[in-house]
Amino acid sequence: MTVARTLFTVPCLKDNYAFLFRSGDRVAVVDVPEAGPVLAALKDKGWQLTDILLTHHHDDHIQGVAEVVQATGADVWGAAADVHRLPPLDHAVSPGDVVVIGEEEARVIDVSGHTMGHVAYLFDGVAFTGDSLMAAGCGRLFEGTAERMLASLRQFADLSDDTLIASGHEYTLNNLAFARSLEPDNGDIISRIAETEAARAKDLPSVPSALGLERNTNPFLRAHVPDLKDATGTTGQSDDATFAAARRAKDAF
Repeated sequence: MTVARTLFTVPCLKDNYAFLFRSGDRVAVVDVPEAGPVLAALKDKGWQLTDILLTHHHDDHIQGVAEVVQATGADVWGAAADVHRLPPLDHAVSPGDVVVIGEEEARVIDVSGHTMGHVAYLFDGVAFTGDSLMAAGCGRLFEGTAERMLASLRQFADLSDDTLIASGHEYTLNNLAFARSLEPDNGDIISRIAETEAARAKDLPSVPSALGLERNTNPFLRAHVPDLKDATGTTGQSDDATFAAARRAKDAF
């Protein structure tokens, strides 16, 4: 079904993003790193916010929630498993639940790894992934294991290449530099670096990004690729071992 959707990326803080998402008579924001830019974007577009979708509890994703709720009266959605670390929720969701925003539905999935209780919202054609699957990377493993994070990322495997991955930070160039250090001859990575540099030179966000592009350039979706196994010294080992080696290398990059 074709639906009318409008999606905007809202820069916040130093390198965070919130996402304004309009469908039908509902307007949602995914994560609220700070209130000012979100409220300014709503005013600029003449939109009334109805819903706030939270991916995880880190301050740089939730610290603007109270002010935005006070200003708009929006309902707050977040993970039931993380309710003790999130702002007050109107709707506590669990993996498999469905969130309805206007004319669209999102499936909630558990993408623990960066934090435990981290969720993503999968709409038709766009996935709001927070700090799980990111542009050319994935979140640091503050609470979960490499195995848990890889299992989380595998849940995106059945989505189409043109699915937009709306992730929470402008880390793309650093992530791509690391990706190229592992696969220096990967033409897709080289091309993506040039395209991202051009966009950033114009102060344009590098996210959302297409899942097909991530599959070709994101090392954390490429643990099965022989070149990546060679680069991480895990040839002949499991994809879990390759992913873990890549994550360790990125932490030290």
